[in-house]
Amino acid sequence: MADKATLRIKYKRLREQISEAAINDMSLQIANKALKLPIWDKTYYHIFLSISEKKEVNTDYLLHILQGRDKSVVISKSDFTTGQMDHYLLQENTVLKTSKYGIPEPVSGIKLPPETIEVIFVPLLAYDKNGHRIGYGKGFYDRFLSNCTKKTVFVGLSFFKPEPEIFNESTDIPLNYCVTPKEIVVF
Repeated sequence: MADKATLRIKYKRLREQISEAAINDMSLQIANKALKLPIWDKTYYHIFLSISEKKEVNTDYLLHILQGRDKSVVISKSDFTTGQMDHYLLQENTVLKTSKYGIPEPVSGIKLPPETIEVIFVPLLAYDKNGHRIGYGKGFYDRFLSNCTKKTVFVGLSFFKPEPEIFNESTDIPLNYCVTPKEIVVF
């Protein structure tokens, strides 16, 4: 069973080797694959805005799908002093500003409580066959996901296949699905 620190290093290195063109190509494949998920009857979808320097899955393609289907899109703003995230409805007039951590975030807007969000696209570095994920280690998403309802659907997005097993803690919240360019992994 691999430990989180080792896997963080491994997947950051793997991401560094991916070209911008390949990231965009695989991100589009992920968005197209996500259309097969049984989630499209919902209203409120939370999406992370990609940190391009970290070579994350480019969520612009998913964002276009959500907007094209008239879904209510929710984005977050992280508070690094409290470790919490506030969630805002993304509107045409929402002003985004890149934080000092490279995260595109809303400056202000209509706040929504986590309980209203029905589907969350979750960023990750790695995940395993049981749906356990590894993020950057600050716990923002685990705290956020723990405040959602039992009906909320958690969808990871990854360029890679799952690890066999990741050490997880009691505070870790498992995913329901993970979408890769090649498949939808169901947990």
